[in-house]
Amino acid sequence: MKLNIALLAGDGIGPEVIDQAVKVCDAVATKFNHEISWTPALTGAAAIDAVGTPYPDETHDICVAADAVLFGAIGHPRFDNDPSAKVRPEQGLLKMRKKLGLFANVRPTFTFPSLIDKSPLKEERIKGTDLVFLRELTGGIYFGEKGRKDGGDTAFDNCVYTRAEVQRLAKKGFELAMTRSKKLCCVDKANVLETSRLWRETVQAMEKDYPEVEVSYEFVDAVAMRLVQWPNSYDVLITENLFGDILTDEASVISGSMGLMPSASVGEKTSLYEPIHGSYPQAAGKDIANPLATVLSAAMMFEDAFNLKEEAEAIRAVVNKSLAEAVVTEDLAAGGKAYKTSEVGDWLAKNI
Repeated sequence: MKLNIALLAGDGIGPEVIDQAVKVCDAVATKFNHEISWTPALTGAAAIDAVGTPYPDETHDICVAADAVLFGAIGHPRFDNDPSAKVRPEQGLLKMRKKLGLFANVRPTFTFPSLIDKSPLKEERIKGTDLVFLRELTGGIYFGEKGRKDGGDTAFDNCVYTRAEVQRLAKKGFELAMTRSKKLCCVDKANVLETSRLWRETVQAMEKDYPEVEVSYEFVDAVAMRLVQWPNSYDVLITENLFGDILTDEASVISGSMGLMPSASVGEKTSLYEPIHGSYPQAAGKDIANPLATVLSAAMMFEDAFNLKEEAEAIRAVVNKSLAEAVVTEDLAAGGKAYKTSEVGDWLAKNI
């Protein structure tokens, strides 16, 4: 099978972790007799430096033409520390989501048996955790009207949702729940926010189409609390953009490191696969970043974008083996030997 993949390394540790995922993907392609065509493209701060915009038209054309997009991370401190900056790396991410129609972010959270003691939570609270968030990606406060008034002393960000935006995200949530334990939680703040009331009434109206799915409705603050109390009580959760951004980062550390969790952004056109961590600029160029989230994102890509389940399982198996044998970067070494990012990638590819 020929796989045409756009490669967006981005900023910070992005290029380093992407390099390891490419090694693993190429090893899988060799093992299973596939041919991968990689097409690199600029995004984020690297694109701003090169052409003045964080998501160039050329990058968009490459993404549209690809079968899937493998993405690293974007962001740079010089933009974070400059509130007056007119162009920011993150604008490229939002533009990419909008132009590619990536309206659903799929973010699983699960535990690794060999790392159960690395979690900040007690073992009895997290054992068996296997949940998935579906976060709406192209609406809400991130895309609403924003600005300043009163001479700059008052700022506003408007949160807007349409019923259609809620329906298409909820539909994916219901469909995913049907393939799992048939439990769906709608996360909102319907006691305060009108947009949340729209979310709740829309999902309630869809329940009749999925009679086998048990649906619960919880306020976002209650979910934030329960995620650290009993995360294994959840299965599939759906929520709006801002709530999902915060809750999925909270959930990600249950496994023991943000460097372990993969994600997918799916929608109308080409799907995108990326680690859930940021660009971690403090580690950039040091060959110390954990590449496993990116490698596991590649596994999601093989399974979801190409329906190559055996290849995806081969990647997951070798990642589990690396963890069990402590072939890990410094964030998981806990006083033992810390392997370099590139060494972990080499080991994974060799063991594929």
